[in-house]
Amino acid sequence: MPHKPQIRIPATYMRGGTSKGVFFRLQDLPAAAQTPGAARDALLMRVIGSPDPYGKHTDGMGGATSSTSKCVIISTSTVPDHDVDYLYGQVAIDTAFVDWSGNCGNLSSAVGPFAIANGLVDPARVPRDGIAVVRIWQANIGKTIVAHVPVSDGQVQETGDFELDGVTFPAAEIALEFLDPSDDGDGGGAMFPTGHLVDDLEVPGIGTFKATLINAGIPTIFLNAADLGYTGTELQGAINDDKAALAKFETIRAHGAVRMGLIDSVEQAATRQHTPKVAFVAPAQDYVTSSGKHIAAAEIDLHVRALSMGKLHHAMMGTAAVAIGTAAAIPGTLVNAAAGGGEPTAVRFGHPSGTLRVGAEARLVDGQWTVTRAIMSRSARVLMEGAVRVPGDVLG
Repeated sequence: MPHKPQIRIPATYMRGGTSKGVFFRLQDLPAAAQTPGAARDALLMRVIGSPDPYGKHTDGMGGATSSTSKCVIISTSTVPDHDVDYLYGQVAIDTAFVDWSGNCGNLSSAVGPFAIANGLVDPARVPRDGIAVVRIWQANIGKTIVAHVPVSDGQVQETGDFELDGVTFPAAEIALEFLDPSDDGDGGGAMFPTGHLVDDLEVPGIGTFKATLINAGIPTIFLNAADLGYTGTELQGAINDDKAALAKFETIRAHGAVRMGLIDSVEQAATRQHTPKVAFVAPAQDYVTSSGKHIAAAEIDLHVRALSMGKLHHAMMGTAAVAIGTAAAIPGTLVNAAAGGGEPTAVRFGHPSGTLRVGAEARLVDGQWTVTRAIMSRSARVLMEGAVRVPGDVLG
């Protein structure tokens, strides 16, 4: 029987922060995939190579981890005072599913460079040399991100000496501002959806845990490492090679999602894999990173380990870093306590690959905590550009 030829779609493969993904201009997608729905999801899954029961993504652009199974769609913004709309899809590895429920803070750093390079930012607003300010509308969660992108000789500067733990080589620094990051748009509108800085999260069959449930950057469930039997210095193998531990974390995540009002029942957690995140915190202590680097307790304020798409992350998700910075700034949260208390405007935390500094401006207004912005630095660069190809029958 005859087979349809492959479709050729202009695309750019980019690293952003400690993640990488396939970037598209909306206008370059096949017509059927230019609007949300089954056709778009099918296309992006085929681009990445999912679902893959072998867990390798051999027949796609994905890297078979939560950090490398990502797609981004960029278009000229439909929102006033913004340059581009940024839509992010987290592609599941072994199931036929694309999660659109949250943002990727790491890939956010690549949006500004991509937008400038692809003519989606008014050239009059891009200096020949200096910093281009790109205002990004994060369409998944309805929030503004401001990217400060270095430009040299009229082109995005990608090379530099900025080092980011979890990324092998240095590059140019891109500062990101996440404006009004509290509330993900579907969590009831509150930074703390339960109304408490710390809750007793009951997880049937497992136990009851002290938890800070927060909507900032991305919905996140923070737990104390010690309550889980951990030190907070664990590397990926200690968690990801323990199937019982992963199942336990997923059960906690499901019950936390219900408590946060993100889903109605724990069964729905399977269709919302990207959010919420689960993280555990501990006071600062000496540790050795996954690359063998020794980090002294004096170099950090606390430890944080976070899971993404069912596995311990090799570094830290950018959106989770926003949640960490926000929670650390608010006295009474588990994150703040692990960082030593007080009202810090920035913290440096340890993660499996090294350390990361994140700042947040939090204030108490009429008895409710609010955060005006969170700030951190990342880097990004183009890995490959041209076109991806997918079998023509993917769109039916």
